Amino acid sequence: MPRSDDIEIRDIRPDDAGETLTLQRAAFVQEALIYDSVQMPPLTQTLDELRAELVENLGCVAVDHGRLVGAVRAQADGELLLVGRLAIAPDRQGEGLGSRLLEAVEERGRASGCREAELFTGSLSEANLRLYERCGYRETTRVEEDDGIEQVFLRKPLG
Repeated sequence: MPRSDDIEIRDIRPDDAGETLTLQRAAFVQEALIYDSVQMPPLTQTLDELRAELVENLGCVAVDHGRLVGAVRAQADGELLLVGRLAIAPDRQGEGLGSRLLEAVEERGRASGCREAELFTGSLSEANLRLYERCGYRETTRVEEDDGIEQVFLRKPLG
């Protein structure tokens, strides 16, 4: 297993869009299988949409010897940090990269004046829910979608 201290965690940039989109699609295939649908924003987002999203973003990427192996996006909404699209390369899942990226993006949020972070995932995404709870996030709301699946919103204080 690669050593985690060999991984560079840095701010996400618009020129990361191509690699981030490739990583995002690879990582969200498992989610598509869980939900039996490829019609989910991480899989349908275009390169231009992603590039525009990265212009003002508090997200971070994990880079291993030049290869982008993880990414997360975030934006400040007043004192709330909205975290989204955490994606880890399928061959690198389970190494703690998700936790490290969440920690890095939370620090960027604190530096931008955010006092709380929020993220969401689907109710069938058990591995995601376990990760978020391990990282200190607590469920706040469930919103039922038309297909009967619930979106689970979780929050964490950044103080």
